[in-house]
Amino acid sequence: MDHLRLGVNIDHVATVRNARGGAMPDPVRAAKLAEDAGADGITAHLREDRRHIADSDIERLMEALTVPLNFEMAATDEMQQIALRHKPHAVCIVPEKREERTTEGGLDVAREENRLAHFIAPLRDAGCRVSIFVAADQRQIEAANRIGAQVIELHSGAYCDAHHDGHFDQRDRELEALRDMAAFGHGLGLEVHVGHGLTYETVAPVAAFPEVKELNIGHFLIGESIFLGLKPAIAEMRRLMDEARG
Repeated sequence: MDHLRLGVNIDHVATVRNARGGAMPDPVRAAKLAEDAGADGITAHLREDRRHIADSDIERLMEALTVPLNFEMAATDEMQQIALRHKPHAVCIVPEKREERTTEGGLDVAREENRLAHFIAPLRDAGCRVSIFVAADQRQIEAANRIGAQVIELHSGAYCDAHHDGHFDQRDRELEALRDMAAFGHGLGLEVHVGHGLTYETVAPVAAFPEVKELNIGHFLIGESIFLGLKPAIAEMRRLMDEARG
């Protein structure tokens, strides 16, 4: 079976830095360590309120990385201009609310289809691979395909939350939806990624889906790195992914 890519999100290294101010810990250093540990790409979300990643982090990541940068952003004019200036390998469009702690759900592409189609066209023209972060919902995946996205990233948060809350019937339903919608998106010709909330306990069933090409994992790995170190934390995730895929 083909290689399942691991994208490591380094946002929450910047969260720790910003909690105190100053320059440490440096998310770019974390990105380089992740690269050395076998990450296939780095994800960074530049939020409108700049609560973790800063504009200067994006500039330094673009200069430092030899693996692709996946630039997560809201569909705003400001973020579009930043993406067009830097031209990262990939741009993932996510919903964003200032009051949320983290991205709480997928983008409602069906409701904003016309606006999003016009929004992503210049990004595609600039050579960025455009990904849309969506729930495991057929209507949203069809809309993402119609507007010209090349990639969908399925939101795995509901599956992971149900597992950790011990709601195993709901967990299994959410996992089935992820499996079915990964196959559906692949059948439309979209590249399928999955992300949000994945841990050592929840990664294997998703990694086993043959249609999924990439997993994006951040908060859990940064948390585990406090106890294990970043390289060993990533290496263990890589091992579990490869074992499930094999």
